[in-house]
Amino acid sequence: MGRAFVYVILGGGVAAGYAALEFSKRGILPGELCIISEESVAPYERPALSKGFLLPEEPSRLPAFHTCVGTKEEKLRHKWYKEHGIELVLGTRVKSADVRRNTLTTTTGETISYRFLIIATGARALKLEECGIRDSDAENVCYLRNLADAMRLVDTMQNSAGGNAVVIGGGYIGMECAAALVTNRIKVTMVFPEPHCMAHLFTPKIADFYENYYASKGITFVKGTVLSSFEIGADDLVKAVILKDGARIQTDMVVVGIGIRANTTLFDNQLIIEKGGIKVNGYMQTSHKSVYAVGDVASFPIQLFGGDIRRLEHVDSARKTARHAVASIMAPEKRRDLDYIPFFYSRVFTLSWQFYGENRGQVVHYGNFVSGRFGAYWVKKRRIVGAFLEGGTSEEYEAISTVIRFRSPIEDMAQLEMLGVEFALQIQMNQASQLSSHIVSQPMYAWHAFAGLAAATSIAAFAYWYGRRRRRW
Repeated sequence: MGRAFVYVILGGGVAAGYAALEFSKRGILPGELCIISEESVAPYERPALSKGFLLPEEPSRLPAFHTCVGTKEEKLRHKWYKEHGIELVLGTRVKSADVRRNTLTTTTGETISYRFLIIATGARALKLEECGIRDSDAENVCYLRNLADAMRLVDTMQNSAGGNAVVIGGGYIGMECAAALVTNRIKVTMVFPEPHCMAHLFTPKIADFYENYYASKGITFVKGTVLSSFEIGADDLVKAVILKDGARIQTDMVVVGIGIRANTTLFDNQLIIEKGGIKVNGYMQTSHKSVYAVGDVASFPIQLFGGDIRRLEHVDSARKTARHAVASIMAPEKRRDLDYIPFFYSRVFTLSWQFYGENRGQVVHYGNFVSGRFGAYWVKKRRIVGAFLEGGTSEEYEAISTVIRFRSPIEDMAQLEMLGVEFALQIQMNQASQLSSHIVSQPMYAWHAFAGLAAATSIAAFAYWYGRRRRRW
């Protein structure tokens, strides 16, 4: 018993939806594409789960955030897949894969064969039991990775309104869930081992701003320690968390955000695994020519970093790697290496930040950390390799991405600090007026073509731009 398709997408997350739309745009025939997903709904925009979905008033619900509304494109409901002849195999888990025979076998025993496979299995949330914590399966211990997790979290928040919550972890999920909990009238304590929140990305100075802002909302931070155990009540619910240093924090619920692991298990002994993900080339092609991997599960070369292999955990990467894989499959004669700039963002309360590149090298902070209009550049070997901006405009966010794309040269660090985002705006303006479309299309490593951009920060221009900076910041 089995079915055969030309193209199969394994996984039903963000990447699957964007890959399906790209296949459709490129003219696949009805019946050629199949999407296999363990979830019971069509692909959706996962970022909504930690944002609009958790709002106490007018929360976002499906079908409002099916892909691909995240990029203001079509909303792909179940009906869309049916109309385009795309088979959705939902609520189905694949128990084994054979890349040599081009087959997948489901837990029901069905065999699904393919000519091309796109692995979009994403990642799973790390569980506390993997860290040796007992009773971590209590009903009021929540994670957030998929729709079922989000629904459970909403139910638990409603049952805990006016009470207390402990958030384990100071990263993306921890920070966004803490904001949602406070909005739902729940007092929050965040616990994490690092010296400050978002330690993988934020500098201590940037983190200090967000921690102070969160504190103004009533959120308490307990840093430099970890969860040791739970105190369980007669109703089998967590009543308190016990920390390694012996502290006890009473709580009505626990939210866990301690990281994720890529879902590579089906392919661990068949494809090359590197840096926690399935290794692919610039076409998103794995070590087996008929198999591609995209999104959180893929480790791919970043041209900006000299081809260094990275596995990125963000929706922007999922969307763009998915589209690139489809383009590579459908138009092999035109395929090219993916030229991707790592991009991360977050929106909580009235705050909104974006980051491009990598946070390595010497840090230059700028702006007003009191008003919430500030940013930072990371400089390595006299070139800007990373840029962060809080409270920017769309024009300013685009400008800092341009700076990273060109790895803009910098000679005067003090001047860069004084100019701040104006440096990026001037680079963008000069790039638009001086560079031909041919030069713009060249790969990142051809930065020597942009040496003329250094003139953007000449001493002669300093007074003018610094004056603008004072008015804007």
